[in-house]
Amino acid sequence: MVIEEIESELFKLQDVGYRDFQKNLIPTAPPETFIGVRTPALRAFAKQLLDDGRADAFLDALPHRYFDENQLHAFVISGIKTYPECLERLQAFLPYVDNWATCDQMSPKVFRKHRQELLGPIGEWLCSDRTFTVRFAVGMLMEHYLDADFKPEYPQWVAALKADAYYVHMMVAWYFATALAKQYPSVIPFLEEKRLDPRTHNKAIQKAIESRRITPEQKEYLRSLRVK
Repeated sequence: MVIEEIESELFKLQDVGYRDFQKNLIPTAPPETFIGVRTPALRAFAKQLLDDGRADAFLDALPHRYFDENQLHAFVISGIKTYPECLERLQAFLPYVDNWATCDQMSPKVFRKHRQELLGPIGEWLCSDRTFTVRFAVGMLMEHYLDADFKPEYPQWVAALKADAYYVHMMVAWYFATALAKQYPSVIPFLEEKRLDPRTHNKAIQKAIESRRITPEQKEYLRSLRVK
């Protein structure tokens, strides 16, 4: 009954135009699964579920029928306040993540206080054979370990990935572009030494050049490092 209630409430929030837009933007999710609920409404609904006691029943109901339920699931997980529960729920959900939007919008707040503990799961996710589990792992390294918690081995982990899958390749490029903006001296050797495959190498340079956090001098040098 809880799931039926939640689905009914999601359809009340439906925006048909937004649904049709999303279908084209997120091609790996089946088009018939889109309801068309905008992100702010999903975030508010996730908070409501955590507050009114329906979150556990919803999180237990995997797999979901709709893309929007997966989005809602991601936002509920992101709002869980205890690290063990959050990680357990995340581990259970990752195998069902089938698109970049659900993957990238899942950002548990509690991870900020448990970065050291999180490194173990990240290492496991990097070894996964699931595209969006690997993408999520790289995203977590980009979000949490490019500032005070940065260590030189972390970009080595990312560079070691075989970024054959498009959505992994794009995240690896995004990671290195962001890393150049935040840890330039430590990361530029990866491009100078051509330690990434050519496609990812050039995409990382492209994204870095588009960034306002990269200086004009750095951008000029990065252009010279493009490979053909």
